[in-house]
Amino acid sequence: MTSLLDRAAARLFPDDREHHGVLPPLLVVLTFVTGLVDAVSYLGLDHVFVANMTGNVVFLGFALAGYAQLSATASLLAGGAFVAGAWAGGRLAPRVADRVRLFAVLVAAHAVLVAAALVTSAAVDVDHVLIGLLALGMGLQNAVVHRIAVPDLTTTVLTRTLTALASDRPGPATLRRSLSVAAMFAGALTGGLLQLDHGTPAALAPALALLTVVVLAAALSRRTGKVPS
Repeated sequence: MTSLLDRAAARLFPDDREHHGVLPPLLVVLTFVTGLVDAVSYLGLDHVFVANMTGNVVFLGFALAGYAQLSATASLLAGGAFVAGAWAGGRLAPRVADRVRLFAVLVAAHAVLVAAALVTSAAVDVDHVLIGLLALGMGLQNAVVHRIAVPDLTTTVLTRTLTALASDRPGPATLRRSLSVAAMFAGALTGGLLQLDHGTPAALAPALALLTVVVLAAALSRRTGKVPS
């Protein structure tokens, strides 16, 4: 698995000076997961985002303006939980020097929160609990992505990615930017289909499976010595 991921990373970052080990393809997977999770939160949990905080802030404004289909409480909860997750990830980051180890630890914590949301989703009237768990996990994910700082692969924000695709000349970054957009779209489409046809557990299950694979791949890359310089 690690050799395949290493080849994919080299394709995404052909310049050795910008090589980030196995992290780039794993970040593409996390971008897909973001689409899944936001499909669950928007379509199944009070029309709120737990990953896209730009949209969430706008939704809060709409809700406070009186738009009845949006909940100010849900938007505030999502934003607060996201910030708490990002804060926790930011406090842990300086204590873990190895980027891949930090990545594995925080994505593992995200997976635990998604697992908790998956179990909780079987109950009734737990929308706010699910929003809190999922937003907290996305805050952790964003904290580690911010910390490892792999160019063009933020996993949640596409505005700058689309701007760069449109304004910059085609080059080595074009592939990873295009993959980031495609992964988010594919995740949202998949999550939307699962959420609308089968409900929240069906949409969260693949998110949990993918997060688990990402953690295992990162841990295996450290064991085999294929880590970023």
